[in-house]
This record gives sequence, structure tokens and C-alpha cells, in this order.
Amino acid sequence: MNFDLTPEQIAFRDQVRRFCQEQIAPYAEHADYTGEFPYEAWKKMGEFGLLGLHLPEEYGGQGADVLTSVMAGEAMGAGGADGGLLLAWGAHTYLCADTLYVHGNEEQRKKYVPKLASGEWIGAMGLTEPGAGSDAASIKTRAEKKGDKWILNGNKMFITNGPIADVLVVYAVTDKNAGHGGISAFIVEKDTPGFSTGKPLRKMGVRSSQTSELIFDNAEIPAENLLGTEGMGFIMTLQTLEWDRSALLAPFVGAAQVGLETCVKYALDRKQFGRPIADFQAVQHKLADMRIYLNTVRMLVYRVAWNKDQGRPLNHLEAAIAKLYGADEGMRISSEAVQLHGGYGYIHEYPVERGFRDAKLGQIGGGTSEIQHMIISRMLTAEAR
Repeated sequence: MNFDLTPEQIAFRDQVRRFCQEQIAPYAEHADYTGEFPYEAWKKMGEFGLLGLHLPEEYGGQGADVLTSVMAGEAMGAGGADGGLLLAWGAHTYLCADTLYVHGNEEQRKKYVPKLASGEWIGAMGLTEPGAGSDAASIKTRAEKKGDKWILNGNKMFITNGPIADVLVVYAVTDKNAGHGGISAFIVEKDTPGFSTGKPLRKMGVRSSQTSELIFDNAEIPAENLLGTEGMGFIMTLQTLEWDRSALLAPFVGAAQVGLETCVKYALDRKQFGRPIADFQAVQHKLADMRIYLNTVRMLVYRVAWNKDQGRPLNHLEAAIAKLYGADEGMRISSEAVQLHGGYGYIHEYPVERGFRDAKLGQIGGGTSEIQHMIISRMLTAEAR
């Protein structure tokens, strides 16, 4: 196995980090404090090419491979971009635009993907419901074919980009007797008759990402807006897991990098009892744990990305380990960063406070830590039988 990065990848990663430090990070504190979506920062990300990085050039993308896309996400996190903005980026780019590109027909691709890649339009994915989170097969939203339209009824919940999205990939049941095979995907535009969104939810962390309920009350979806073929929706959700366990985790890796740099600097500058707190063993252990986490989670995430680049099917065990370790250990390390800063770590103006709040989502979104434990244990016992 060769873990060397190409000079081009390293240069691009550094370029993205500098861009975010200079152009995106200045929006972060205000966006987090107010909960407002930073449209100007979003526009700049689109101009830089980050909103369609992995998409083919013919559809407005940059044609980057998966590992390069992951490194870009890591660099954005390390560059100080607001966690809410990065969550919006992930949902837009990988859960919506990529799904449209991979499963859409040529007409759908040409209509939607270039607008998403440029940032002219914002995308979202509607899967989670008030009573169906990690158990996607239990969704209640229904789609019934009537003439040249599909009629959608139901509700989605906790949808990132929901209230600001121009186009969404929405999953609904088209055959209630077919289990996983009865779920289909639909392209829903924001002005669709019968479709509306709830008001943005105020969250603990990643506050600038606009999150809301989606409401379908006899929403009329043109027949041509069926994405892929009927009954293939659940397969599409599994495909997004590869991105969810790689590119969407990458900003957490970048945030861990800048968090470690911040903590090391603070430990050297902060003096107690006549010497830097970096001289105390308890602080040294915290810093060592942060570095161990950074190295480990980076390799786990890169591994998932590398496998996808090789065209290998998703290894659900490796993916679940990456998600679980990245989330649970990330939460612990974020807590230690606050602890190391003492009272200052509890103050909003210090980035570690925001990092602590943002980290909690990792244990909930994209499949809870409990679900990852279940996946890992089931695969272990299945192998032993």
C-alpha cells in the first residue's frame, strides 16, 4: 500500500486551506452566532469550484477523484470554515448533486447538475422523517402515480438545506408491500405545488446550516422527475454512504487538525505556577491523544475514499468503524480541547467552544453511533458463523 500523496494533491489541499482561511473563515463566527446562512461565502465556494469538485467537467465540475475531494473537505475544516457551512456543502454536493449525476438521465443531469456545481442552486436530500431516522425502510412518505404526475404525501424532518434548497432528492414509498424495494427517489423543485418547508430549526451546533421539516400535501411531481427507476431509492441511499463515511467526515478531520494546532499553541503560551501548562503531564496526555485521533481518523477516512477510487464496493465494516471512531473519539477530543483551555474554552469567542458543539452532530447525523456499533457487531458475528 502506498500512502504517498501526489505533489498536485498536496498543493491543492494547501491552496484550499489558504482560500478558506482568507475568504471563508471570516464569516464563521457571525454565521454561528446568528444562525444565518452565509450566502456570500457559499458564492465564493462555488466560484472556487468546491461545490462540484468531483463532478465531470462537462457538467460544471472539476473531475477530481474521491481522495482529492476528501482532502478538499479536510482542508476546508482546517481552514476555519464554519461547521454549518460545511454541513450544507456536504448535503448539497454529495447527497444531492452526486445522486442526481449518478442516477439521473441525461436530460436531468443537464438541467440540474451544472446549476448545483456552480452554486447557483442549492441542493438537499429528503430521507429522514419524524419517526424514521436510521431505519430508512420505515419511511411513511408515500408517492402515488396519477396520470402524468406522482402525488407525494408525508413529512421529512431534520433536512439540511431544506428551507433554502432549490432542488431536492426526496425518497418516498411507491410500493408498501415491497420493503426496501418499494422505495423510490424523486426530484423536487422548491416551487412544486403542494410542497412547503417548516421554519428553520435552531440547533446546538452547526447553527448556520439551515435545517427544517419538509411537508408534502398532495405535492405534484412530474412523472419525468422520477430519479432512476421505480423501487431503486434504497439502493441510492446506500450509495450515499460512501460519501457519508469519507467526504462528509473529512471536515471533522480538518477541524481536528486546527484544533490540535490551537491547543498546542495555547498550552505553550498559557502559564501556571511559573511555567507553560504544556510542561504538565496531564496536558501532555491530552495533546498526545489529539494527535493520535488525528492520525487515526485521517487514515480511516482516506481508506474509504481510496477504496471508492478503486471502484471497490463499500466495505460496510470499515465504513462503520470510520464513522464511529470519527464521531465518538472526535466528541471526546473536542471536550478535552475545551478542558485544556479552562474557562476560556467555555467562551463563545474561542473556536474550541464552537468545535465542541459542532462535534456532537457526528454521533447523531448520518447514522447514529449506536447504529454503527450494531453494524460492526452484526458483521463480526456473521463472519464467525
